[in-house]
Amino acid sequence: MHPALDPGIEAQIGEWRSYLLRRRTIHDVDVDELEDHLRTQIAELAATGLSGDEAFLVAIKRLGGINDLSREFARERSSRLWKQLVLGGDGAGEHRAPEYLDLVVTLCFAIGAAVAFKLPALFGIDPFVAADGADGEADASFYLRNAALLALPFLIGLLAWKRSLPRSVLAGLAVPFLAAAVVMNAFPFTRGGDTEVLASIHLTIILWLTAGVAYLGGAWRADAPRMDFVRFTGEWVIYYTLIALGGGVLSAMTIGVFEAIDLDVTRVIGGWVLPCGAVGAVVVVAWLVEAKQSVIENMAPVLTSVFTPLFALMLVAAILGMAVTGNIIDAERDVLILLDLLLVLVVGLVLYSISARDSYARPTLMDGAQLVLVVSALAIDMMALAAILGRITEFGWTPNRTAGLGLNVVLLANLVWSLWLLTGFVRGRRPFADRERWQTSYIPVYAAWAAVVVVMFPALFGFE
Repeated sequence: MHPALDPGIEAQIGEWRSYLLRRRTIHDVDVDELEDHLRTQIAELAATGLSGDEAFLVAIKRLGGINDLSREFARERSSRLWKQLVLGGDGAGEHRAPEYLDLVVTLCFAIGAAVAFKLPALFGIDPFVAADGADGEADASFYLRNAALLALPFLIGLLAWKRSLPRSVLAGLAVPFLAAAVVMNAFPFTRGGDTEVLASIHLTIILWLTAGVAYLGGAWRADAPRMDFVRFTGEWVIYYTLIALGGGVLSAMTIGVFEAIDLDVTRVIGGWVLPCGAVGAVVVVAWLVEAKQSVIENMAPVLTSVFTPLFALMLVAAILGMAVTGNIIDAERDVLILLDLLLVLVVGLVLYSISARDSYARPTLMDGAQLVLVVSALAIDMMALAAILGRITEFGWTPNRTAGLGLNVVLLANLVWSLWLLTGFVRGRRPFADRERWQTSYIPVYAAWAAVVVVMFPALFGFE
């Protein structure tokens, strides 16, 4: 019987053990034997004078040398520490570089993204700066279809450099971008039409998930830690929002200061600073999330603890309001779009809360709040589905109604099974890992639906 270790080390051992148990080719008794060997190594190393953390890191390094599954576990971790310690020296780790070089490379990719985004201006395509004889509608349409294609390759470039991705993986990541470039620019979209807008939005989702493959070092199998990318996405959104708010305030103040000296810089700010800054920030924010990972990891549980009960209360209040007044969800287009955005936010919050939770902690009051949130979201989703079907029955099929129907069906399936797993976890009948596995396994469903909207919807609805 081994003595109890520091809680932090026990958590790391628990994560390693959980990973091995999810493999179909390894049994509990084998994991027990490996864990016993690991704990023995930790005890022996601690006896030589190493601290608990040092003993654990050396022990897991040694175990990685004799066990392929431990090495695979480390390879699929996005954490720099795991890759450095367990895979160090075999070429599978992240790109190691001085901190200043890391920043310089990040800035180069950010500047490259900004330059690429403004490059079409050399050919007269620039909706951000009005020019004589320019077709502003055509320019806006070009950027609507190609914004993600111009910006996200540089984010993937940064991640590929940091992860030292092989050329074969880079070639595979280029395929979706090349295919998307052909589809978005060859299809005869009606400018500003519904199918153009829907294809542009859903293409961004597909290409962002492609960036997820780069973030995970090319590991995107069913049992890979996709939740790491979910956490990265949530943190990226938080940082990007903060930077965008700060940039907006700074731009407004800059315009005000120059107006005070009778200089109009609105054209420069609106045409160059804001678009270039917005695109460059896509890359810089990714670097910030990784550089400040320890800070964000402390922030994530706090954010989910605050917003989960608030969203749950809001949805419950809305449902009670419907029950008291008898006013069910209005079938108006703007209301249905708002509800879809709300449901997407709720599912995103569920994902982010799972990524921020201790996998080995017992059910808490916050899990109960999340149960209320999922039940309420499920009720809203079913009412929204009924409203959309009502509009389709009355007015017929359109790109937006069809996309809304499909999105609600995709979210409904997620919420129904999430509710089943969450209920089982709260009642102590299911492990937390089941919830994490379900959410990560469902991510390709979103990508598949987005691909349907991008590729099939334009032709089905006459590119309007």
